[in-house]
Amino acid sequence: MGYTLVNHDDPSVESFRDVFFKMRRALGTTAFGINEIRLPADFEGIEHDEVETGHEEVYIALEGGGTMTVDGESVALSGGDYLRVDAESTRLVTAGPDGLTYVVVAGKPLPEYDGRPSL
Repeated sequence: MGYTLVNHDDPSVESFRDVFFKMRRALGTTAFGINEIRLPADFEGIEHDEVETGHEEVYIALEGGGTMTVDGESVALSGGDYLRVDAESTRLVTAGPDGLTYVVVAGKPLPEYDGRPSL
């Protein structure tokens, strides 16, 4: 089969504490990691970096809002925002009063992405 379709509420999606949903495993991707995170109001995540994995991460805010503290600097997030963070940078996400749902896409950086020059 040339594609995999998974709904974010599909029972094949593993979850951790009903907050972190492992979409990569359900989709079977191997080129990058992708997960959905659904934080309740005022929830604070765990400060960490990705030095061990070497993963550059892009956070895509879907609903709600909050802040991402990157290397001690607070960055506001709301639906529609995209935030890229280097592997070496520390990051800590905190949901706002309406909670925060976001997707994180992660992978090891290549010298240059060689996508199409135009569609």
